[in-house]
Amino acid sequence: MKYASLLFTGLILGCSTPKSDQEIFSEQQRENLEVIVDSVDQPISGLEQNLIDQGLINLEEVIPGIRVELKYSTEDNFFGRDVYGDLTDAYLQPEAAEMLRKAQENLQSEHPNLVLHVYDGVRPRSVQQILWENLDKPDSIKPLYVADPKVGSLHNFGVAVDLTIFNTVADSVLDMGTGYDFFGYAAYPDREEQMLQEGVITQEQVENRDILRKVMKSAGFKGIGSEWWHFNAYSRKEAGEKFKIVE
Repeated sequence: MKYASLLFTGLILGCSTPKSDQEIFSEQQRENLEVIVDSVDQPISGLEQNLIDQGLINLEEVIPGIRVELKYSTEDNFFGRDVYGDLTDAYLQPEAAEMLRKAQENLQSEHPNLVLHVYDGVRPRSVQQILWENLDKPDSIKPLYVADPKVGSLHNFGVAVDLTIFNTVADSVLDMGTGYDFFGYAAYPDREEQMLQEGVITQEQVENRDILRKVMKSAGFKGIGSEWWHFNAYSRKEAGEKFKIVE
């Protein structure tokens, strides 16, 4: 829910009483006083309404304190383009959202200053198609970078989440050694020992990843070997049996 606020710049004063007798706001206070005039529902984009209609859950509505920064709603991603448009909220299937709520609770019980910071949740197949078509790679190797929309990925089922951890005291995400959507061994959990030995990543960065892995695992998520930020709530087989691909 988004709210609009207006700057309150004037007060209606009685004309018959001298201004000096008015025990009210000073001129400066009157100029700077901000009041909430009304709550305004912002229009929901067609893409977001589609997610709601298919039963997916807005994470910020059910997980207190969680942060969302959809990278595919910006140009700060592997493809360098905004493919979500007006969609800025992260959605997951209800079961996956509940698991993530538990992960957030577990994280804050051990580290009160840390919260989960989501980069991506459900990714409709229509968006997957855009990514597939615009990836400047031969079709034979495209699956190394993005799932074929004909097959779909766990993001397309709404049961995968990309995320990191945010430190509310430092006002920044934890240093995980690479940014989001980095394609290279430095982002591979499976290559961490090698990357440590080669000095590509540090022990502190691995420990930060361990915090993320621990809380996600505690809630039932499983990571993958090539992206420290990616976690699945279900296997591909389980997802196919329980859910439909989100179109």
